[in-house]
Parts: sequence; structure tokens; C-alpha cells
Amino acid sequence: MAIILAAGTGRAWALGASAKPATSIIAAAAAVEQDGAKTRFKVTLSKPVTAQVSLMERPDRLIIDLPEVAFHLPAEAGRSKEGLIASYRYGLFAPGRSRVVMELAQPAIVSGLTTTPDATGAATILTIELSRADREEFRKAASGSAAPAKEGPAPVVQAAKDARPVIMIDPGHGGIDPGAAAGSGNVAEKDLVLSFAQRLKKKLEDGGRYKVLMTRDQDVFVSLGDRVRAARAAQADLFISIHADSISGGQDVRGLTVYTGSERASDADSARLADRENKADAVAGVESGEMPDDVSDILMDLTLRETRGFSHGFATRLVGEFDSVARLNKNPHRQARFQVLRAHDVPSVLVELGYLSSQKDLDLLMSEEWRAKMVSAMSNAVDRFFATRLARRGAAAVLP
Repeated sequence: MAIILAAGTGRAWALGASAKPATSIIAAAAAVEQDGAKTRFKVTLSKPVTAQVSLMERPDRLIIDLPEVAFHLPAEAGRSKEGLIASYRYGLFAPGRSRVVMELAQPAIVSGLTTTPDATGAATILTIELSRADREEFRKAASGSAAPAKEGPAPVVQAAKDARPVIMIDPGHGGIDPGAAAGSGNVAEKDLVLSFAQRLKKKLEDGGRYKVLMTRDQDVFVSLGDRVRAARAAQADLFISIHADSISGGQDVRGLTVYTGSERASDADSARLADRENKADAVAGVESGEMPDDVSDILMDLTLRETRGFSHGFATRLVGEFDSVARLNKNPHRQARFQVLRAHDVPSVLVELGYLSSQKDLDLLMSEEWRAKMVSAMSNAVDRFFATRLARRGAAAVLP
């Protein structure tokens, strides 16, 4: 039923099953077993799967790529260190593909990969065995294995020219990257911001004045570069990234905050937050590579300066609208080098709806009434932003 293949000196393992692609595969349980210098990761699946594993450095990780799997695991699964595995996370990586990313406690290589029926014969146990390795052995293994590339977003094709301003809403995180979590672990940032973004999209579309797109409309991972590329491919006139992070300071740091892009952060907290957000690709086991829109000539530099002026203008309008209906952070408009705000020709902001590290903010984020007020405030800010641009530039809102 299954075979084990070794590819190259890096021993990139792939396990194949002859079964046709499953329409519904469930991961019902996962366990980690330590056996001396070896650690085994076992996951119980409803059907046999094709699994591919690879290693990555900086930080040391094991990547397990699977067909789409519904993970029905306890909320605490993967959070504690066991043997060679410091922690692991899992989720949808792309439509039709799921991924498990393991943070390794020390260098290790894959020494075995098998599937066997469980005791009932009704399910399959996928077992991946790790063995300790020295740094050089791990480095060679990582260089000899590569995780499957993630396809970028499909180009946005418009059948006919739409004169309406294009707004790209970007729900942060998604899929294997859950973002921040509330203390209980039952509330994930990726779910909160997707729900809010869908509500905001509907509100903006109701008036018929805007063409509204989203970087993701389901619980799937989208790389930072792909989010920026999607906005540029759509020739977006405005990019709004929605988040609800945790931050140092715990319960004392709360309130809504609007961020704009800058090479220099306005404060230490903003720098730390941007640094954490910029690691989203690494969380999902993706090499970031080159980000788009590195300014390389004087024309792009001038465009970037004008675009950031528009970004600041929209941020100011957002803060003004939020001020009467929301609890704002003590410094509500901040700046930092967020990779997702890197498009040189698309006015872009990142909105922190609140911080999951604050129980008061969490209570508001879970409130239907509060979310309705925030959506209305953001819609008003969008209207004011484009009213100004339309008045300044004539009949159509065009890119700066």
C-alpha cells in the first residue's frame, strides 16, 4: 500500500499511497513518543494519504505536507515540548493542501516514515520518526530537501474596466498560521479577523460605490508577498490589513491601533509587532524570498512618498472615525516596517482591532454590537478618503 523513497543526500522522504485523492480526510488524534535518541510523531487519519516531509533551517523545522486534512485535535495539541519536537502547528496551507510545521528542539533528521492500520483497521496511523543529528548533518539534509512551493494567487482578471475604486481587504494570518490566540486558546486571531473582514466587505459593497476584493475568503494561508502582489495585480486603490494581535504588557496594553508603513518604527512596541508579523511566512514553513516593490529608482521613490502620504491620510480618517465609537490605544496611529504594507503604489494600512492579550479587548472583539460599530466607522472613513481623492483628481479615483 505504501512505499518509502529517499531523494538525494539530504534524505527528503516521500510516502505514497495508491488510493485516489480523498474528498474528506480527518486527523482524529496526534501523539509524540520519545525513545532514547529518537522521537516519533504519530497522527491517526481516516484514510491513507500521500505525505512529503522536508527540513528547514533558521529556525530548525520539519515540514509535513499532506492533502487537505480536517484536523480534529484538542486545542492544546502541539504546544508542549516532547523529545526532539519543541512544538508543532497544523492547518490548511493552500486549497487542497494541508501542512504540519514542527519546531525542532535540536537538529534532527527523518529516519523513518510509515503508515499502518490502527487497532480497529478502520483508520491509518502515519508515523514520522526523527533521530538526533549534528549541525552539519542537519544542514546537509535541509539543503537536500525542499518543501513544495506554494502557488501564488491567481491573477485578477477584470472582464471590463470598472471605474469604481478597488479596495483590497486583507484578513491577517490564516490556515496553518493562526496568529495570536486568547488565553483560553479557543479564540484564534485568524478566525476573528476573517469574520470581521467579510462583514466589512459586505458593508462596503452594499453602497455599490466600490469594487471590494479579499486576499483570502477562507481559512487558508497566504504569504505576505502574495498579499501584496494580489493588491497590485488588482490595481487596488486602497489596501486594508485586519489584525488582532497579542502584545507585551498584557492586560495593560489595549485599544484599537492603526499602522502605516515606514522604514523606521515609531516606537519599540511597533517594531516588535512588525517583526513578529513579518515572520508569518516562517510560521507556515515558507521561505520569504524577495519581497515585491523594493524601491530601486527615483520614480518609484517619488511614488512611494506620495502613496505613503495617502496612507497617512486614510489612517488619520480611520482614527477620527474610531475615536467616537471605540477605545483607542494611547498612541492610535503608529508606524513600522510591516512587509504587508510594502506596495509602493497602493495606499496601505494595518488595523489592529484590539489585542487578544487584553480581556477587555477580547470581550469587545466578540461583541456583535461592537463589530457593527467598527464596520460602520471604517466604511465612513473609506467614504471620506475617496471623496477627497475624487474631488482632488476628478471623475475617477486613480492610483497615485
